[in-house]
Amino acid sequence: MEKIDSFKIDHTRLLRGIYVSRKDFFEGGGVVTTFDIRMKMPNREPAMGQSALHTIVHLAATFLRNHPQWKDKIVYWGPMGCCTGNYLLVKGDLTSRDIVPVIKETFEYIANFEGDIPGANANDCGNYTLNNLPMARWEARKFLVEVLNELKEENLNYPD
Repeated sequence: MEKIDSFKIDHTRLLRGIYVSRKDFFEGGGVVTTFDIRMKMPNREPAMGQSALHTIVHLAATFLRNHPQWKDKIVYWGPMGCCTGNYLLVKGDLTSRDIVPVIKETFEYIANFEGDIPGANANDCGNYTLNNLPMARWEARKFLVEVLNELKEENLNYPD
């Protein structure tokens, strides 16, 4: 089988950041851009715990699907299997820079979130006990302060 594009990225050089992972073009001119929201340097720092990542998914997906300007463009927010970040699928032919403001808002929301985690109950989630709000807040704040507030080109474009 042919190696898929996401496995062709040199993960030993990949930094934390926001990357365009792929663009899917559809008949009639529709485009969906998939973003790699990379919160951890692969293989160079510990991956996120599943419970923190799961909580980030609940909070980010809820925030984005309710965002006044972005809610109709959001297709999906979900975790990477390697637990180093998330994928965000958005309608439109977009660049990493296009979504920086909403990603900052999202991580500010998570870092400051208090209260009940949306959807974290037996009726709404298939594994509702796998949540850790304090660690999700910690991971979000770390990503916001160390990466999103200090973005450089190498955090917005995959390494060659």
